Amino acid sequence: MRIGIVCPYSFDVPGGVQNHVMDLAEALIGLGHEVSVLAPADDDSPLPPYVVPAGRSVPFPYNGSVARITFGPVSTARVRRWLARGEFDILHVHEPFVLSVSLLAVLSARGPVVATFHTAMTRSRALAAAQGMLQLVLERITARIAVSELARKVQVEHLGGGAVEIPNGVAVAKFAGVDPLPGWPGPCAVGSGGTLGFLGRFTEPRKGFPVLRDAFVSLARRRPGLRLLVAGPGDADELLDEIPADLRDQVVFLGLVSEADKARMLRSVDLYVAPNIGGESFGMILTEAMAAGAAVVASDLDAFRRVLDGGRAGRLFPTGDPDALAGAMAELLDDPDGRAVLAECAQQVAATFDWPVVARRVLEVYATAIEATDGRVMHEEWAG
Repeated sequence: MRIGIVCPYSFDVPGGVQNHVMDLAEALIGLGHEVSVLAPADDDSPLPPYVVPAGRSVPFPYNGSVARITFGPVSTARVRRWLARGEFDILHVHEPFVLSVSLLAVLSARGPVVATFHTAMTRSRALAAAQGMLQLVLERITARIAVSELARKVQVEHLGGGAVEIPNGVAVAKFAGVDPLPGWPGPCAVGSGGTLGFLGRFTEPRKGFPVLRDAFVSLARRRPGLRLLVAGPGDADELLDEIPADLRDQVVFLGLVSEADKARMLRSVDLYVAPNIGGESFGMILTEAMAAGAAVVASDLDAFRRVLDGGRAGRLFPTGDPDALAGAMAELLDDPDGRAVLAECAQQVAATFDWPVVARRVLEVYATAIEATDGRVMHEEWAG
């Protein structure tokens, strides 16, 4: 099958939706399909061979973060050329209501369209105000996918219909067999030591890094060997400014890391901590940490609770409570057997999110959309 996938966010900047699109594309290619991905990116950006750049992106505030998108006449022309050359059997767009190339592709499409919704906004004045324009886009979408129950709820409450719930996938093999970074994780004796990990934009409020920072400071006073490993965009000085001077040597900032080094970073920690305070529809980093074999401690958000199988595959703590987080981390750091049980359960759960498993479910939706538009394509032809 010839599959066209559109990502609204720039491939010049890492992000969850971008990673989702790349991993899905590679899983579909691995299953024998021909895939082309269109996404905002500079023409000279280093991109996988299956990605076509849609042009330079601009920053745009969205869902409590800043997305980099592409829109306008030049982008519209590129979208139409890509569609014409691709002659796709199915067009799969992600976040079609973002003012970027996904929306342009839906409006230009002439065949079956599948849309994946990642965002969990259960109340949105913007969605209500733009109902007329959104209806035009919805009428061109043949089938919908939501990455979580919360994302599906948006469809029901705001957009007049449901969606098939298919979670984000994780490339288990990329995380399970890699070596940790040199010198990590280090000793973790009872009452002393241990390594905590955080990956993400530490300056973004909804990622909740201040909750982890405060918990780390409190715990490090009692555990002199405790270390915190942080990866993601940002400035090291800005990160360390909020850490007491006598504890800064115990914090290591890696900055932006490659996918390979992200996997090594996740293999380098005793506990991966997700202190997010809201705005999460799934929690892709949790599945990656689980696949890497890390014990996970996460905020008790609905999306995280679902990924962690209600707490069987990771420890949940009250959202936004650094004291509770410090207590949970101390307990697990002093309980190697408990960490091992959590990590083993987490790897079992992560296997259900492995991309080949998830991609086959996506192919079933493609088959349904194709059947709905021409009636001649049999489900079995594409689902294997």
